[in-house]
Amino acid sequence: MSDTKSDDDKTLSVNVKKTLSLKPAGVTQGTVRQNFSHGRTKQVVVETKKRKFSIPGEKPEAAPAVTVFKPKPPVAPAVVEAPKPPVPEVAKGPVVVLNELSTGEMEARRRALEGSKIREVEERKRAAEDAKRRAEEDERRRRERDDSARRQAEEEARLQTEAEARRRAEEEARRRAPLAADLAVADEDDAKPKRSGAGAPVRRIVTPEVTRPTKTKGEEDRRRGKLTLNSALSSEDGDARARSLSAMRRRQEKFKRAMHNEPREKVMREVILPETITIQELAQRMSERAVDVVKYFMKQGQIMKPGDVIDADTAELVASEFGHTVRRVAESDIEEGLFNIADRPEDLVARPPVVTIMGHVDHGKTSLLDAIRNANVVSGEAGGITQHIGAYQVEKNGQKITFIDTPGHAAFTAMRARGAQATDIAILVVAADDSVMPQTIESISHAKAASVPIIVAINKIDKPSADAQKVRTQLLQHEVFVESMGGEVLDVEVSATKGTNLDKLLEAILLQAELLDLKANPDRTAEGVVIEAKLDKGRGPVATVLVQTGTLMPGDILVAGNEWGRVRALITDRGAQIKEAPPAMPIEVLGLQGTPQAGDRFAVVNNEARAREITEYRQRLSHDKAVAKHAGQRGSLEQMMSQLQASGLKEFPLLIKGDVQGSVEAIISALDKLGTDEVRARIVHSGAGGITESDVSLAETSGAAMIGFNVRANPQARAAAEAAGIDIRYYNIIYNLVDDVKAAMSGLLSPERRETFIGNAEILEVFNITKTGKVAGCRVTEGKVERGAGVRLIRDNVVIHEGTLKTLKRFKDEVAEVPGGQECGMAFQNYEDMRVGDIIECFRVEMVTRTL
Repeated sequence: MSDTKSDDDKTLSVNVKKTLSLKPAGVTQGTVRQNFSHGRTKQVVVETKKRKFSIPGEKPEAAPAVTVFKPKPPVAPAVVEAPKPPVPEVAKGPVVVLNELSTGEMEARRRALEGSKIREVEERKRAAEDAKRRAEEDERRRRERDDSARRQAEEEARLQTEAEARRRAEEEARRRAPLAADLAVADEDDAKPKRSGAGAPVRRIVTPEVTRPTKTKGEEDRRRGKLTLNSALSSEDGDARARSLSAMRRRQEKFKRAMHNEPREKVMREVILPETITIQELAQRMSERAVDVVKYFMKQGQIMKPGDVIDADTAELVASEFGHTVRRVAESDIEEGLFNIADRPEDLVARPPVVTIMGHVDHGKTSLLDAIRNANVVSGEAGGITQHIGAYQVEKNGQKITFIDTPGHAAFTAMRARGAQATDIAILVVAADDSVMPQTIESISHAKAASVPIIVAINKIDKPSADAQKVRTQLLQHEVFVESMGGEVLDVEVSATKGTNLDKLLEAILLQAELLDLKANPDRTAEGVVIEAKLDKGRGPVATVLVQTGTLMPGDILVAGNEWGRVRALITDRGAQIKEAPPAMPIEVLGLQGTPQAGDRFAVVNNEARAREITEYRQRLSHDKAVAKHAGQRGSLEQMMSQLQASGLKEFPLLIKGDVQGSVEAIISALDKLGTDEVRARIVHSGAGGITESDVSLAETSGAAMIGFNVRANPQARAAAEAAGIDIRYYNIIYNLVDDVKAAMSGLLSPERRETFIGNAEILEVFNITKTGKVAGCRVTEGKVERGAGVRLIRDNVVIHEGTLKTLKRFKDEVAEVPGGQECGMAFQNYEDMRVGDIIECFRVEMVTRTL
């Protein structure tokens, strides 16, 4: 092997001293960058070993010569080609020539190592550039935020300055207005220098401050600081979001307070306090934190929660402690301005009179009204008895008259009282053949209580037994003085069946109305009274109302008692639908949410919210009254049982459904009068409308009897009643209903224990008989003694024992009775303490059925 080779081969020969100190052959080295969280990185050196392959049967010398440095080197493309270092002249001497494969691998490792170092330097440089760029970006964003805040502060300061300048200019202009003439003088004397002396006048011309014209904002300036969809989704700002102007202002105020240590100024408020309020609501009205109010109570030794309810006095104390003023209001204030609104005299116009027909039952009130209206009103009433309040309007000589027909039976006293309160004139109908009766006297009392003038209509003068003068004489006893008897009360003799003197009655009504000078304001919200209310199957709740002032129209929001609704339709007594109801007109109203009570006042309100507030308050008030009424009656179970045992009170449960509310009230009033100290009727449920399935289930649960007055049960209710075995009783005349209930309640009365004296016997001797016990030998001194009767043992006029006889013997035979003057032997049942001289009283007990 020669020491030297050709030029191409020289590249493969290296000095022995220089080589062989590298890494083992066949090993490739590289670096790998590892990324961790929070931006941390780490570089790791990785070595890859190559496996050498030897071809069997070939010698190493026979390996094909490999040319390392060719135009296209056999190195992997990923390795960066490093510049070749110059090869020095090979010294003469022993030279070790490596095989071509080992030399190529070494060169490749060297180039890979240099390439990895270059890449590491480049990566460090790139990382430094990224960090620098991020720092610059953060600095740019911070400068933009500071510039925005500065611009905002400058803008606010500029606006404040301009506003102050405008204000000063306006004040200066107002101040200089009187001196306008002096300021307008500008002659050449002003240009000359003036001598300032004691008496030399000095004139100053004050020019108003000139403000710079403000630069109009561009679109970009106007939109700055506002969050839009584009700005929110734009990626150039990243997650950064500009603060709103309000947030910047609050931040500046907070910073100023922190710098000057200024506390926030407390706002004093006027707190409106109802009768009861929760702590949470009180805190909201004071603009305080609820936890602060709770802490205040804790300092006072009370553990309260934000949801606890406190009274107005406590709430006022708390509000005063927090520095607020208080204005107390009551829940009833929501009804202020609902009724009794004053009208101006110039707005009042004449209205028709409202006339109530009153009197005793069957004295011809409805027949008289029937003759006036020329309509058959009586035929619609069961048994010819009026059980509803009817309101009608008739016309006489172009003038309208409103009639209210009230029932005359005693059960309808409350309804008749309502009719008197809603009326202007009362017509007292008295039958000429019956004269003054109890309900006639009640009608007079109601009319006088309502301060209503009375017109006496003496009816049935066509009968042979009629005596009008007797009626006038009897009316004197009740302070009703008719004109013919020297008084001021008008009286007319009429006949409803013959139509006699009806015109005179109407003329008397119009004359009385002219004296009263009845007026109302039609151009305002309507007010009035509910005459009657019922639940109609097809139309829902229907209320017959009397408009007393204002005009009622469809669409008005009506509040009547505990119910409200929007007027859907107005229907007259003849079934015609109209568009408005003027004052003193009776009308049927459709559209209420529920059935009001007869006698409730109604009024029109502005909106549904107020109507709902008023009705909710009234419902809550009536519920509280009912709870308070029954709270004392309820008590504990032991108290109830002891009261029942002590009083022996029995209840007859009833469920009553009627066609109208007034009839139901009359039935309940009549049944209340039937009650005694031992038995009374308990109304489980009552209402207007047909009998439903829920009513049957309620009656089944409470064990109540069901009564329907002029109503019927629907098919589902009938089926449910048959399945439950409940009997539904139907009535159309109130007398029959009251009589049946009275008979049923009489069955609950315990029978009366009636004791009958039979006789007395005196004990002469006491015998002790084996297997029988003590037997008294007696002589009957009075009456007789019967076996099986009750006996009392009396000693020194004191009852010692009461029981029954065990045996009664005459000599050795058992006898049924022993007459007076004879002797007998008597023994008591379970009692043997008998002495000589005791008196045995014999009596009989009978149980007699009682009635109400």
